[in-house]
Amino acid sequence: MISLSNIRVTFDTGTQSVAAVQDVSLHVDAGDVYGIVGYSGAGKSTLVRVINLLQRPASGIVEVNGQDLLALSPKELRAARKKIGMIFQHFNLMNSRTIYDNVDYPLKSSKLSKRERSQKVKDLLELVGLSDKLDAYPSQLSGGQKQRVAIARALANDPEILLCDEATSALDPKTTLSILELLKKLNQTLGLTIVLITHEMQVVKEICNKVAVMEDGRIIEQGDIVSIFSRPQNALTRDFINTATHIEQTLEKLSQHPSLVQLKNNDILCKISYIGDSTSEPIISALTARYRVTTNILYANVEILQQTPIGNLIVVMSGSTSDLEAALEYLQSIQVAVEMIDSRLVQNVKVGETV
Repeated sequence: MISLSNIRVTFDTGTQSVAAVQDVSLHVDAGDVYGIVGYSGAGKSTLVRVINLLQRPASGIVEVNGQDLLALSPKELRAARKKIGMIFQHFNLMNSRTIYDNVDYPLKSSKLSKRERSQKVKDLLELVGLSDKLDAYPSQLSGGQKQRVAIARALANDPEILLCDEATSALDPKTTLSILELLKKLNQTLGLTIVLITHEMQVVKEICNKVAVMEDGRIIEQGDIVSIFSRPQNALTRDFINTATHIEQTLEKLSQHPSLVQLKNNDILCKISYIGDSTSEPIISALTARYRVTTNILYANVEILQQTPIGNLIVVMSGSTSDLEAALEYLQSIQVAVEMIDSRLVQNVKVGETV
């Protein structure tokens, strides 16, 4: 569906050339909801604009639906772009026009009759839940409603791909969830392929089946959402995931109240992560029964990602050195990841390496 190969984008500042995207390759299959996450300045918005050539790369290959977009004539590119819808953080609606006219605008160059266009606009607004807002103006709508109008407008030419550039960043959490639910519905009912740019892993967790993490213009990690969440390989990816699963907030609370931990000799403060069938296993009780290791649970959470349960615990494990070593070997044997946490909570709280 979408294949980017060795993409490089540079900007000339007048005194130097800045590489915004550096040798990025990415593949999105038809029907994917693909998240690209990174902090501001990571290059993710520049990268997504390469997909429809709103930003031409300095080098690389851009293929969409088997077409090399860089080889198309201007007329051919305009036709190809009609199959790639796009929504933005700030909606980009025309304030002087009604909601009906905003959605109808992309259809003006279509071959549809006036009656067919009118029906299509009404159908699109009904699809996004705004059938009663035909004659309203953008200033009369909430942020979430404006984004729904923007989505309806982006769907006007029956695109196969929808690019979402920080589409929920200007919305409150509840409205964000409603927009993500709408995008999920469009993906499932229309077969729409979605590429979603965000700086929040929480957004990725809610809707995406695949994710790429960007930093300094490069993709530092990518894969299916379950693999990335359960076995992140990069420190930045772990930071994003710890924030989305509230691990980071829990560690901050522990740093402010170290008495909650109360470590003794040989005690281990750690994060335990498990996936799939392991989430239903009595892991904690097994540690006590088999290895005489007691476990004090400070935090517990189970997420369901792509129909797969993923569990995270922050615990204090207590026992003799030999018993703890045996317990850790047992956890490793059943594919449960254990990450040590720096016990010097007041000075430094961080999740360490997986054992």
